[in-house]
Amino acid sequence: MNDMPNLVTLFFNQAAIAGDAPFLSHKMGGQWVSRSWAQTAREVAALATALKTLGLTPGDRVMLVSENRPEFCIADLAIMASGCITVPTYTTNTETDYAHILADSGARAVIVSKPKLATTLLPAVMRAGSAQHVIGIEPLKTGQAGNVGYHDWAELIAAHATPPADVAAQAIFKRSDVACLIYTSGTGGTPRGVMQTHGMILSNIAGAGAIVLEDFPRSPDRFLSFLPLSHAYEHTAGQYIPIFLRAEIYYAESLEKLGANMEEVKPTIMVIVPRLLELLRARVLKAVEKQGNMAQGLMRRALNLGARKQQGSFRVWHRPVDLLLDQTIRKKMQARFGGHIKALVCGGAPLTPEVGNFFSALGFTVLQGYGQTESGPLISCNRPRNGIAMETVGAPLQGVEARIADDGEILVRGELVMPGYWNRPHETALAIQDGWLHTGDIGHVDSQGRLAITDRKKDIIVNDKGENISPQKIEGMLTLTEPIHQAMVIGDKRPHLVGLIVPDPEWALEWAKANDEKYDLAALCGLPAFHKAVMLAVDGINGVVSVTEKVRRIVLIPDAFTTENGMLTPSIKIRRHMIKAEYGARLEALYH
Repeated sequence: MNDMPNLVTLFFNQAAIAGDAPFLSHKMGGQWVSRSWAQTAREVAALATALKTLGLTPGDRVMLVSENRPEFCIADLAIMASGCITVPTYTTNTETDYAHILADSGARAVIVSKPKLATTLLPAVMRAGSAQHVIGIEPLKTGQAGNVGYHDWAELIAAHATPPADVAAQAIFKRSDVACLIYTSGTGGTPRGVMQTHGMILSNIAGAGAIVLEDFPRSPDRFLSFLPLSHAYEHTAGQYIPIFLRAEIYYAESLEKLGANMEEVKPTIMVIVPRLLELLRARVLKAVEKQGNMAQGLMRRALNLGARKQQGSFRVWHRPVDLLLDQTIRKKMQARFGGHIKALVCGGAPLTPEVGNFFSALGFTVLQGYGQTESGPLISCNRPRNGIAMETVGAPLQGVEARIADDGEILVRGELVMPGYWNRPHETALAIQDGWLHTGDIGHVDSQGRLAITDRKKDIIVNDKGENISPQKIEGMLTLTEPIHQAMVIGDKRPHLVGLIVPDPEWALEWAKANDEKYDLAALCGLPAFHKAVMLAVDGINGVVSVTEKVRRIVLIPDAFTTENGMLTPSIKIRRHMIKAEYGARLEALYH
């Protein structure tokens, strides 16, 4: 990969080798429909030519607003093949978000997937004034407006058929050239555009690809894409790594249909976030509880043997039970994922070791990784050959240097480091010093050279005694208890922690039935008996943490943190500043 000049060349090379083999698949009319590598290459070439014909020139930015679907990949590659820079953007953005990104990036064109998204996007296009062209993947219900030209995706491709080899020959971009501009959703502040170069992503591909090729049996790979492709994590791990592996990519219909899609597609690798595993773990435990003593006994044995394997105390006499578990509970769990999973690659947020160990005990290889948009985004990842420790995020990938600063901050260096933030030289200078990216994460390196992340530098709570407390650790433990769906704790410059709790709706429904109360989550949150029941779960956590980590008082709220209300990032991390703005007064009142 070190001699690969750019992502466009990588794709066209792989397409020439794979030819008519299936590449991109999505559901149409209840059936999975596939595009071959060759067909995809033809569409990429045609769209790249069309963009040039519209007057776009090298370095121009093109915003891409689309859910996960084959056309996202085609558009992304075509934009790069035309010499332009892709600006992938979340479909959940507001008109104000779109206007900011359009104005900041100066995008000259916009590709949008469907009319519903265009309804929010087009007013922002008019406000920003930089975009001269809007291309609808699906026909847009609009005509000419002002200085913006509207174009139909299918018509552009049909009118600009170009041999893929001709477009591939024009892909003379260097590894140092900017491939895409990814705006970080961020847990605070206005989104900033991270300039990701071809080399950043190619460096990520080389490091992650080595794990797949060297640590797992070689076989045709199949990815199921469901995390937002506008996020750097899925963009690299769910799109460009499959291209490197010449794997198939299937696009999930929706989060609601993810379970059914897994069983149909039978993926070999899934790129996931911790929250998905947390929710699935909770559902599995509930299901096992309802199945009776035998199922509960098998689960206990699986978790016990899983712990022994982690601790190195698994012995030969444990093998008969282990084989029984392979044919029972583990086989059943594997089937829920399609039965062919090699690895669950988990990133985007911290994975609680208890959750990782749970799935490992049930027969899954869980590879927790670490990174950020500013690093392409992959920095490190656990790999089987080095021994998987769930409390770490693995060793740095090949080509990545990492060290720990005096204050505990993780610093990284290598081709994976961004050249900077778009139009923000001051912030770039703060983030990159002497070639080292200051990640803002606090951590350490274990005896095996694996990174362990303890918290975000800016999120660490310093209480009134000067003691440091990791809120993410406490919040992670709280959300693993049955009554708690989401949690945020505060306590900076205070004598103790207090917490904001969103109760689990299913648990609350069961509590209401058992206590002869009407199910109304908002009303339940105001009941002293309900509050006491949730506090019992909090006290369970208080019993296993240090004195400074105990959550002394809580506020219950019925409304979950979501991307729609701005309290979650698209990668399912809480936005503390947004939550504090809404509930800060109620939390502060707990100290009086």
